[in-house]
Amino acid sequence: MENIWKEIRLILKAHPWHGIAIGTDYPGIVNAFIEIVPTDTVKYEIDKPSGYLKIDRPQLFSNVCPTPYGFIPQTYCGNRVGKFCEQKTGKKDIKGDGDPLDICVLTEKPITHNDIILKASPIGGLRLIDGHEADDKIIAVLKNDDVYGQWKDIKDVPVTIINRLKHYFLTYKQMPDKTPTCIIDEVYGRETAYEVIKASMADYHHHYRRN
Repeated sequence: MENIWKEIRLILKAHPWHGIAIGTDYPGIVNAFIEIVPTDTVKYEIDKPSGYLKIDRPQLFSNVCPTPYGFIPQTYCGNRVGKFCEQKTGKKDIKGDGDPLDICVLTEKPITHNDIILKASPIGGLRLIDGHEADDKIIAVLKNDDVYGQWKDIKDVPVTIINRLKHYFLTYKQMPDKTPTCIIDEVYGRETAYEVIKASMADYHHHYRRN
C-alpha cells in the first residue's frame, strides 16, 4: 500500500491528512500539518474531502491560539481514543470526535503562515472533553528548537504557557450566553501523549482499513 502512495505523491499533491506519513520515529517525533498560527484572526481547518485549507470561521473573540496548531497525519480520534479517555477519567459514553489528532507546537521562532509540515516532539497533552467527545490536544516542541527543544516532558513547561493553552481551548468557541460544554480533565505528560497518539493511529488504520 505504501508503494502505491509513493507513486501517487509523484503525480498529485499529497492530501495533508492521508497522503503525509506520521513519520518513522513516532511517537517520539511526529510530522504535524499546521492549520493555524498565532497571528491568524480567522480559524482555518482542513477541508477533509479536498485536503485544502478552508475558513471555518472568524475568531469569535480577541483570544488567539498561542502556538502553531494543526494535526498529526494519519491519525483519527475514534473508539480507541474514546475508550482511553474513559479509562483515564472514569466517565462513560465518551467517543472520539472523528477528526485527526490535534497538536500544538511550542517554538521560540515565529511561524508566520500555515499550510506547512514540520517535525515535532510530543511532551504531553490536554485531555479536553467536548460534551461526550474526546478532543485531546497533544503538546509538542519543534524538533531542534534551540530553546524549547530542551523541554522533554510537560513538567518542564512553565505553568503560564499551559494556562494560555487551556484558556484558549476553553474559550475560543464559547459564547457568553451559552453553558460551557468543554472541560479539560487533565494535563498529562509525555508517556500518556504517546498512548493517545498510538490509539489514534490504530483508530485511523481501523477506520480507513489501511495496512
